[in-house]
Amino acid sequence: MTAYHADSTNLPEKEILTWETFGTACRELAGQVVDSGFTPEVLIAVARGGLLPGGGLSYALGLKLTDAINVEFYTDVHETLPHPVLLAPMLDTDSIEGRRVLVVDDVADSGRTLAMVLELLRKHHAETRSAVLYAKPATVIEPDYVWRRTDRWIVFPWSAEPPVTASEQAIGYAEP
Repeated sequence: MTAYHADSTNLPEKEILTWETFGTACRELAGQVVDSGFTPEVLIAVARGGLLPGGGLSYALGLKLTDAINVEFYTDVHETLPHPVLLAPMLDTDSIEGRRVLVVDDVADSGRTLAMVLELLRKHHAETRSAVLYAKPATVIEPDYVWRRTDRWIVFPWSAEPPVTASEQAIGYAEP
């Protein structure tokens, strides 16, 4: 499956997260988790968007037990599938039975992806909390920890440019 890049160049108003601000966001979000008294045993990132925030939070919290759950929902700017879809490989849900789990994603836009993941983990008796960099007003679920709130499209540093192509590699990045 090819990863699609959502091009937001035609959107006049958007939220832009830089790499530098991303580092600050992870530390501040980790501070919220610590200040709440919740001590996660496992961090689960919602792939793809939650992978980098999940990594940042795992380091900021000193948490080594991490995993990912693969969900597809967005197909383009403001375009989604009818419902979030779990993708293989599947999360080892037996290993989180009865554990304190922090679920991390980049954004709770509609909140439907996050709600689906939390419901799945709670069925396996995990004590779950959720952390996102951004939450939007229309989200159906209120994440436990939110760095910022916005109603704009968000441009993340890891998806600000289209995927590298073979022709770009040959032309633009040839060895001297």
